[in-house]
Amino acid sequence: GGAVHCWGYNYFGQLGDGSSSPSLTPVAVSGLSGATAIVAGGNHTCALVAGGAVQCWGNSDYGQLGDGSTTTRLTPVAVSGLSGATAIAAGNSHTCALVAGGAVHCWGDNGNGQLGDNSLTQRLTPVAVSGLSGATAIAAGGSHTCALVAGGAVQCWGNNGTGQLGDGSTTQRLTPVAVSGLSGATAIVAGSSHTCALVAGGAVQCWGNNGTGQLGGGTSRESL
Repeated sequence: GGAVHCWGYNYFGQLGDGSSSPSLTPVAVSGLSGATAIVAGGNHTCALVAGGAVQCWGNSDYGQLGDGSTTTRLTPVAVSGLSGATAIAAGNSHTCALVAGGAVHCWGDNGNGQLGDNSLTQRLTPVAVSGLSGATAIAAGGSHTCALVAGGAVQCWGNNGTGQLGDGSTTQRLTPVAVSGLSGATAIVAGSSHTCALVAGGAVQCWGNNGTGQLGGGTSRESL
């Protein structure tokens, strides 16, 4: 029916029930209906709702709720100026939406260029990712973001300290760069400092931080 229920830590109101009290069992997000997808960031939560709008709640110290403020919200608020969203992703303190036509808009913390707008400026409302088109899916890591684009390539931007952008370097990128040597991708997912892609045929390829073997290659050596 499009309602959302949340549970767990709630100091910043990320459960959306109008309180800041933790809950060991699910509670309904207040005033939210028609949700079609949800994402959880570091201490904030967002929902894609019918019609292509996005609503967010919880911590907003970097503007990750997208309502033009840095005010913590205990119940959902609409992301300002965003319409036609088809998918959403949340990082530690930033949020992104895929919109109709294959563009991506992001907001919140941008200290590592994770918003992709060729700046390091925090944004309280959505900005377009520079030079990106034809996106079909998005994923947000701790402070990096990636998009699957038409044809099966992947482009990433933001923090690259452990090679999580996959361009063969550890250089921070303020706009999208292509993941080297990757083709035929059909889905993507991002962890705190690593990224993985499902590729045609059912294989999975990963890159970035590998200190605890999260790349699955049998070593703990990072891959750029």
